[in-house]
Amino acid sequence: MAEAIEKNEPVDFIREIVINDVKNGKHGGQVVTRFPPEPNGYLHIGHAKAICLDFGIAQEFNGKCNLRMDDTNPTKEDTEYVDSIINDVRWLGFEPAAVYYASDYFDRMYECAVELIKRGKAYVCTLSNEEWEEYKGNLNVPGRESPGRSRSIEENLDLFTRMKAGEFADGAMVLRAKIDMASPNINMRDPVIYRIRRITHFRHGDKYCIYPMYDFAHPLEDAFEGVTHSLCTLEFEIHRPLYDWVLEALDYPHRPQQIEFSRLNLTNTVMSKRKLLQLVKENHVSNWDDPRMPTICGMRRRGVPAAAIRKMCKIVGITKFDGITDAAVLEHCIREELNAVAPRFMAVLDPLKVTITNFPAEGVPELDAVNNPEDPAAGSRKLPFSGTLYIDRADFMLEPPKGYFRLAPGAEVRLRYGYFIRCNEVVQDADGNVTELKCTFDPETRGGNAPDGRKVKGTIHWVSAEHAKAAEVRLYDRLFSVEQPGTDGVDFLTQLNPDSKKVVTGYLEPAAARLNPGDVAQFERVGYFACDPDSTADLPVFNRTVTLKDSWSKQQKK
Repeated sequence: MAEAIEKNEPVDFIREIVINDVKNGKHGGQVVTRFPPEPNGYLHIGHAKAICLDFGIAQEFNGKCNLRMDDTNPTKEDTEYVDSIINDVRWLGFEPAAVYYASDYFDRMYECAVELIKRGKAYVCTLSNEEWEEYKGNLNVPGRESPGRSRSIEENLDLFTRMKAGEFADGAMVLRAKIDMASPNINMRDPVIYRIRRITHFRHGDKYCIYPMYDFAHPLEDAFEGVTHSLCTLEFEIHRPLYDWVLEALDYPHRPQQIEFSRLNLTNTVMSKRKLLQLVKENHVSNWDDPRMPTICGMRRRGVPAAAIRKMCKIVGITKFDGITDAAVLEHCIREELNAVAPRFMAVLDPLKVTITNFPAEGVPELDAVNNPEDPAAGSRKLPFSGTLYIDRADFMLEPPKGYFRLAPGAEVRLRYGYFIRCNEVVQDADGNVTELKCTFDPETRGGNAPDGRKVKGTIHWVSAEHAKAAEVRLYDRLFSVEQPGTDGVDFLTQLNPDSKKVVTGYLEPAAARLNPGDVAQFERVGYFACDPDSTADLPVFNRTVTLKDSWSKQQKK
């Protein structure tokens, strides 16, 4: 049974339901779930919660989880999205028991609709959308029956057959379930279950000109596949009576159980497919896989490990309460995962030249650097050291305040993995900008220890200017400057963070420049970075995955 039970860990309310169902032998003690995205866009971090839940429960209870493409609305669906969905699910660490398509059930769904007509539980309606708005009523006024409700079964069967044959124009008529026009749940007021739509389907071409509505197709798909627990987000709760009605009206022998849970919402981003598409179409981002996007492919390109997304979903948990999760939770999970596995390298993103004035003509041996202090098995690497270095400009101050322990005129610091250096001279241009530091190094302090016992409090990173590789470094930050963009009637586009992407030229130690696209590393004292597919042999490109610390919260408090 579930791993959490064996460890006596607390479980969420959905797992409690599944545990009791398995114990009581419901559904024969089997657990079958499904993840049913519509292939009309790319998956985002909000989908990750559903993926982890659907596949996670199946794994925990030795069941199976199907991946089903809900391709019942061909308007915006495409093979491109299908491929990306399958890739994203597998990248997150889950393998579907099977990959299904709702459209493969179209013929069976049609027969189910015919059966509803024969049972007097569905009819063809010719009211226009505008007319139906008047007929259906509202929360305070019951609806009126459509004139089509009184048609005979034979007439409805004839009209529905002709709908399928393509005799009528789009929108000329629909097939409605005959339920209750006075229901307080408007979804139960004779909802549409089939409509005419002449749109080429990306898998079936022009075979069909009528398509089932999602609320009709969804319960049937679950039943066809033997799903036991149909897990949906909260907006489907009000649709559950219709889900159950479809299966009851057909006396379907297998009855899946629909259970709803809250969506995952993340601060400083948007989850609406419409808004994400707008960001892409209007070139506010480069594409769906832009590292600032909340899409799974965007996060993968940014260097976010799949394990961090799974961990965040576990931390957020499964509840019935809508809320918003601070992006800092995901960033914490990213740091925690990458800290354990990411190799360390040195990179300088805002270089200041340092000349070692006492560097010997015969040079000095290469230095030893630890690849990952969290993983001794990762070993070490060699660092070239030369008479010209780059340090980060932020590691030097002309007039340092009290308590400043980095480099300053007359001050001494430790070079990471290297020597003590002392700043003896500062070179400035005509405008007073510091252009170069002239320093001496103490060859007796290799490895960071002085034989005479003197101590320095500051350690800074560096690269050898003679050996460093120039790289394009993309400094990504949160896409929006506010936690909940687009609320209170504000145009979400006006809340884009102008500093969500900065591009600088950085200088990397030689080993870092040999990383391949997709590789992730920590640039010491700077952050975690991923090698981007745009990299070339001449110019590596790196995306900042996350900073070493949560600097965003501090910025917001200023």
